[in-house]
Amino acid sequence: MCGIVGYIGDKDCADVLVDSLEKLEYRGYDSAGIAVIEKGIIKVEKCKGRLANLKDKMVLEGKPCGGCGIGHTRWATHGEPSDINSHPHGNKRVTIVHNGIIENYRQIKEFLISEGYSFVSETDTETVAKLMDYYYTGDPIETITKVVAEVKGSYALGILFRDFPDRIYAVRKDSPLIVGVGENENFLASDVPAIMKYTRDYILLEQNEIAVVKREGVKVYNTHRELLNKEVYTADWDVDAAEKGGFEHFMLKEIHEQPTAVSTTIMPRISDNMPDFTVEGFDAKKLAAYKHIFIVACGTAMHAGMVGKYVIEKLARMPVVVDIASEFRYRDPLIAENDLMIVISQSGETADTKAALELAKSRGADTLAIVNVKGSSIAREADMVVYTHAGPEISVASTKAYMVQVAIMYLIAFEVAYGRGQITKEECERLTREMAHMPEVIEEAMCLKEQCQYAASKLLNADSLLYIGRGLDYALSMEGSLKLKEISYIHSESYAAGELKHGTISLITENMPVIAVVTQKGLEEKTISNIKEVKARGAMVVLIAAKNIELEDGVADIVIRLPEGDELLTPMVAAVPLQLLAYYTSVLKGNDVDKPRNLAKSVTVE
Repeated sequence: MCGIVGYIGDKDCADVLVDSLEKLEYRGYDSAGIAVIEKGIIKVEKCKGRLANLKDKMVLEGKPCGGCGIGHTRWATHGEPSDINSHPHGNKRVTIVHNGIIENYRQIKEFLISEGYSFVSETDTETVAKLMDYYYTGDPIETITKVVAEVKGSYALGILFRDFPDRIYAVRKDSPLIVGVGENENFLASDVPAIMKYTRDYILLEQNEIAVVKREGVKVYNTHRELLNKEVYTADWDVDAAEKGGFEHFMLKEIHEQPTAVSTTIMPRISDNMPDFTVEGFDAKKLAAYKHIFIVACGTAMHAGMVGKYVIEKLARMPVVVDIASEFRYRDPLIAENDLMIVISQSGETADTKAALELAKSRGADTLAIVNVKGSSIAREADMVVYTHAGPEISVASTKAYMVQVAIMYLIAFEVAYGRGQITKEECERLTREMAHMPEVIEEAMCLKEQCQYAASKLLNADSLLYIGRGLDYALSMEGSLKLKEISYIHSESYAAGELKHGTISLITENMPVIAVVTQKGLEEKTISNIKEVKARGAMVVLIAAKNIELEDGVADIVIRLPEGDELLTPMVAAVPLQLLAYYTSVLKGNDVDKPRNLAKSVTVE
């Protein structure tokens, strides 16, 4: 997730671009840059770090002057945060800013190198800029059409052509982009907040529509060069609401961003319907050669690791140990050469997780980090790194970061299982295709909002409650319980459903809420038997169940049915109603959803 802006008009372009980028810095803060057409030349200023660094640089070195330009604030995906990897990218003829991920950039880069092009950055964006230059023969729309026909992935592009200094070109697919409409000035932006100081009128660009933004007006074409009649919308939000995309809280916005986050995370790691981690430096054979796998993390990330353990052991028949990072070092773990430690951290700065990684390396084990932040401490120290592409997560309670961590664990499980010969190539392809379909199923699960709101209203007066499940559903229950307790402040515990009779069932009292999760058909009868046990003792049961689970009347007070999907992957879908249940409970209690008491987003001390 990055932020794009563009401006053409009579104002000082550099000032407008920087001011607009400030409203989008929540979309990325690894670097910032602008490009302005000054006296027929595209002048670029960019640097690593927050936007303040760029402003300081331009105070010292001078800013480009002109009335037409584009700007970018970056959340690093391809290439670490650096001056060179910062946007804009391009050359004297064509310069671009980009939000999204180009999945086939390696093939494009190899082709362009064979055609004599050289590259200075590690980014996928530079390949698009060079491809734009390769196809350019004087007609920008023809050039853009050829480029979008060739690139695969998601993109929102703001484009300057030196030969056309009186306009900005733009095109998008999957990544958001709007055109702001003013009087004798017009704008480009990833989100409405960037332009609200200047105008509240905007045009929404649809897939592969090409916008030509000039001072006097805006024209939008399809790839057949047909002029389109676009509706102009007017934003009636305040600025705070605009930053949240119209959602009441960042947490709800981030829950809704999960389908896109999963897609942008998994698609670059899928090739020919198979997992593909060659860019990250490992493959099926390498993973299959390890003796043991240790998964180490904290909190929500540890719950993602629990899902990974279940799936790796089920598919690959390989022993996996999951440890809480804060405990790992202090039990003198039996980790050694020929073992693999997988550490999971959203920030890449979690102190306990980092310490566990250092211990594993000192014992000779290989280390693989799954992190969301480029250039973070854990990413730099690990032997191998898989970057999740969730983008910035503002709410303290993690949702989309958890979902992409789980998605990566599934792909790794498929890879290990195939490498160990425990599943066939055909089965691996089938599972990978199902994973590629998951963003659509997760999107369907968003429609469960009203049922989750109703269920949340039944939890408000509870002093304590339980989450129960078996197998993968137990791992999922752990995450559901954590989400609820950290933002609603209701005491909550998760238990393996089969453990109820060994003490915990004594806690059940009249109308005590129990959240039960049943997504695995093979465990259906046993888990439902446990649900009946708590129901018989007066519990108020909210049941989250897969579509194929058979239920008797009255087995639960509230039943939330999940959209249909592959059974092995259903825990990803079930995470959505659990997140929504926690969110609406917190909202109904009047809590600060995005900033729960006593918690921080990243725990950088032990």
